[in-house]
Formats: sequence, structure tokens, C-alpha cells
Amino acid sequence: MNVHDKYKPLTWWEKTYLPAIISGVLLTFGHFRRNMVNHIKKAIGMKPKVSGAVTFQYPEVRRPFWPRLRTLHRLVRREDGSPRCVGCMMCETVCPAHCIYIVAEERPENQIEKQPRIFDIDLGKCIFCGYCVEACPEDAIRMDTGIVEISAYTRNDMMIRRDQLLSLEPKKEYYTERPDLEGKPVL
Repeated sequence: MNVHDKYKPLTWWEKTYLPAIISGVLLTFGHFRRNMVNHIKKAIGMKPKVSGAVTFQYPEVRRPFWPRLRTLHRLVRREDGSPRCVGCMMCETVCPAHCIYIVAEERPENQIEKQPRIFDIDLGKCIFCGYCVEACPEDAIRMDTGIVEISAYTRNDMMIRRDQLLSLEPKKEYYTERPDLEGKPVL
């Protein structure tokens, strides 16, 4: 049986693509009409049966993040203020974008063998996959800062250094348990 025997040829009307265009326009208009009616109901104080599109007035109102959202990296400190990283190079090895660069050095105390002298992340290359967080045996790197607005004028400004990574702290005020669900179960 030939592969082309399964498919029936398109009719002249279907070859014009007009049926597909018309159905797409009708679908878009239906969503527009439903959302517009819901917004009007909400504006006059009525509660719509189904919530329409949600608009956040960014940057004044930030959209809430899911707790597992991967945002800008940070390095975790120990109780004495030193980085928790032991320079094992696991995050650098597992990174598919090769955006992490680490140079390890000896630590003065004998309890921990190494620490990173250089720990750079090139955010211009980073794909925010989170493999570095999963691979770290010391839980030294996390992606929970809540910072998603990352921009720079030059490529060199997209490099984030060890001291910058150590100075970042998580911002839990941007996170929520279930944004926009209002107690409905996750589907």
C-alpha cells in the first residue's frame, strides 16, 4: 500500500484555503466576543461565569510566579559567609549550554577541600534548564531569586560573577502557590 493512498486529494474549495481561514477567523472572533463580554460584566460589577483573559498592569503589578519557576541563579552561603560550593565542577559538566565557568582553589581549613575562586555564568548563553541545580551535590546553586528581567547593553555585561551570585537572595513575595486558579484544581 502506498503512503499517498491513505490521503484523499483536496477539493478545489479546500485548495483555496478559504475554509481554514474562515474557521480560524470565527474561532478568534468567538474568543474575542467571550472575553469582551466577561470584561464588560466585570467592569459593571457582575461576576462572569467564566473568567476571561487576565491582564496584569506590568511593571506596577507583577504576575505571580509558580514556586518551581527557574529564575536568575544564586550561590548559597554557609553559616560563616563562605560559598557552599566545593568546586566539584558538576554544574559546569552537566550544563548543555556550556555557560558555567569554574576555577577551584584550595580552602584554608581542612574540613572542606576546595572552593570556587572563579564562578561565572554567561546569562547570554544560559537556557535556564536547571540542570546545574539538580546536579549540585551540596545544594550550592539555586534558581529562586525571582529575577526574570535580565538585560544588558553588551555581551560582557551578561556575565554574572561569583560575588554577584553570592549577593543575591530569594524574593518569595513574587511567588504564589497557585496563581490565577482561585482554589481550582490543577488540570
